[in-house]
Amino acid sequence: MKLPILFQTVMLLTVSNVFMTFAWYAHLRELNTKPWIVAAFVSWGIALFEYLFQVPANRIGYTHYNVGQLKIIQEVITLSVFVPFSVYYLRQPLKLDYLWAAICLLGAVFFVFREKIVSG
Repeated sequence: MKLPILFQTVMLLTVSNVFMTFAWYAHLRELNTKPWIVAAFVSWGIALFEYLFQVPANRIGYTHYNVGQLKIIQEVITLSVFVPFSVYYLRQPLKLDYLWAAICLLGAVFFVFREKIVSG
């Protein structure tokens, strides 16, 4: 059974984004006493795994979605991964600003998928 393109794309981008979020931000907690160059190389190593999921995700997604749609899907996933990471891993407070950002992203989703939404 073949999984739908959207499901494949979203799942691969979600895994990619987990690696990306760790690559970009985990060093703030885990390597904050190390020189920045150490954090950069560790982050670079983690980012390799991000790309191993992100590249196939975008190639699969591009068979059905345009680049703008893929980018907005990625941004929705980014916020969905970043907020729990920020709250639970980095122990940052949950802010109402995340809700406002999500509402803005819903607007972005509407506009980039408007033709599909309107035409059904």
